[in-house]
Order: sequence, then structure tokens, then C-alpha cells
Amino acid sequence: MRTMDATTARPVLRVLVAAGLAVDAYVHIDLASGYDSVTSGSVSQGDLFRVEVAAAALAAIAVLLVRRRISDLVALLVALGGVVAVVLYRYVDVGAIGPFPSMYEPLWYGEKTLSLVAEAIASVAALVLVTTRPRLRDSTRENAHALRS
Repeated sequence: MRTMDATTARPVLRVLVAAGLAVDAYVHIDLASGYDSVTSGSVSQGDLFRVEVAAAALAAIAVLLVRRRISDLVALLVALGGVVAVVLYRYVDVGAIGPFPSMYEPLWYGEKTLSLVAEAIASVAALVLVTTRPRLRDSTRENAHALRS
């Protein structure tokens, strides 16, 4: 059985990251208006969901088009931030923090679970992109070695 090489794996990982972030964005835009009433001042939970939509969408586009370690890192931070937030606010009543409302919601439902799974998949794929370097092809490696000699 042949294993996937770096030239195949990295594009597949980028698609996984982008797809996970796209699902994250879709779920948050779908839910945002239902959370507009959750507020403790000038910022509602719906507003925060819309910020997540923008961040996830931009990170998904960047990971596909820019294809650099920095865009992979941004995607990782957005996706992992989503995982941390949904798990934290599911299990811990953090309360309101400054202008941000209390977002404690001690239950699971379909869209929340879908968002968590998508963010987790995007996080793992982005982590692999960030922590691994593509292997140089043999001819590129030989050229690099010849230049150093």
C-alpha cells in the first residue's frame, strides 16, 4: 500500500482546514441572530458569532490561497479558538467579562456539535500543516546540495 506523499498530503490538509472552517462559519452565521439578545452591554453573543464567521471565512480563504505557514497558523488559531470556546462555555460558567456577555450554555445540540467537530478537524489538520515541513523533491534537494558545495 502506497502512502500519501507531501505533495499530495498538504493540499488535502488545506482542503480539510478550509472545509472545517467553512462549516464553522456556516453554523455561526446561522445561529447568530438567535443570540443577539444575549448581551451584557455593547456586545452581544450574536455579534461575537459574526466575528467568528469573518475570522473563519478569512482563515479558510487564506489557507487555500496563500499557502504559507503564517496562514496555516492563523487557521489553527481560529479553529482551535473555536474548540476552546465551545468546550469552555459548555462546561464552565465564566460569566460576563467586560463588554462580553456570559455565554454559558450547558447543553449540546446538533449545530453546536457539528461546529465542534468541524473546528476539531480543522485544528488537527492545521496543526499538521504548521508543525511539518514539506519534503523537498530529490532534484530540488540535489540542486540545493550542489549550490552549497
